[in-house]
Amino acid sequence: MGVVVAVPDRRQLDPPPRSLILSRYARWRAPLGGAEPIALAPPVASVPSLAPSPPWVGWDRTGPELWPEADDRDQDLNQHPGPGWLDHLALRVRARLTELALPLVVGHGDWESQNIRWHGRQPWVVHDWDSAVAQPEAAIAGQAAAVWPAAGGPGEAASIDQTEQFLAGYERARGRAWSPAERQACWAAGLWVRAFNAK
Repeated sequence: MGVVVAVPDRRQLDPPPRSLILSRYARWRAPLGGAEPIALAPPVASVPSLAPSPPWVGWDRTGPELWPEADDRDQDLNQHPGPGWLDHLALRVRARLTELALPLVVGHGDWESQNIRWHGRQPWVVHDWDSAVAQPEAAIAGQAAAVWPAAGGPGEAASIDQTEQFLAGYERARGRAWSPAERQACWAAGLWVRAFNAK
């Protein structure tokens, strides 16, 4: 059962240009949703299981099927024909991510602009906590970097430049450079969420 907390009406950040707010998103993102909230996240072992991950970040689901069950439609994506290149891409991305030997952390799996409300320049509330995940930090940051500007419209996502800027801001905020394996995981996780949305 969820907890309902009344908060004052706050606003979603304005649409692009977002260069000034990008650093705020990345700094506040690691991995609860930022580099500041990471200190607030409980260890994975101290919380009940967060499996399965939401489908749009569900590369870590077990089973023989490539695509997780979509939560917004009845159609089985695995029965949807092609395109072949998209299925092949998702298969390779999933394989890369499941090979990771990185520790799991608790994070927010739906770090879109529409799920965050601000008071001036300060983050005020984050919605959609039923999207919490236990995944490697690089995967959580990567999927956030791919979708952070989305304000609720179909197909909204970050550009390649926005994704790179987000990952660089996150890296600075956590005070440690991404390793080559972590950097690959960041981009792979972003590709997964974009592929799932495209499928």
